[in-house]
Amino acid sequence: MVNRVVLIGRITKEVDLKMTSSQIPVTSFTLAVNRNYTSQNGEKPADFISCVAWRGTAEFMSRFVRKGNLLAVEGSIQTRNYEDQSGQMRYVTEVVCDSVQLLERNDNNNASYDNFKDDDAQDDFYETSKQLVADDDLPF
Repeated sequence: MVNRVVLIGRITKEVDLKMTSSQIPVTSFTLAVNRNYTSQNGEKPADFISCVAWRGTAEFMSRFVRKGNLLAVEGSIQTRNYEDQSGQMRYVTEVVCDSVQLLERNDNNNASYDNFKDDDAQDDFYETSKQLVADDDLPF
């Protein structure tokens, strides 16, 4: 069985990073995804998909993603239920994100994105490789 989702859409509001009681970063957000057809009045209707991102993905989003940004989201669909304050059972279907990619950069976040350096992601080979290949050697 396969439960895999890939979406491309725009985030509908600013990212609100929260911490669970065990200090795990999490954010819930809505992605507006256009449908593949145009309505009679010439507009493309959109679906508003609920998503949740955890840990490093949530932290990345809080630093670099802004309302209206175009995102690629990859994950799986999850359903859950809970009882609200009035005793009503509520059901939720959402995409649990394994990966979120920013497909465009706004002028507002270029500086912070360009200055982002994940020390854990860079190893000795990274530094060595910068010395092995000169910009003039690249065909593009």
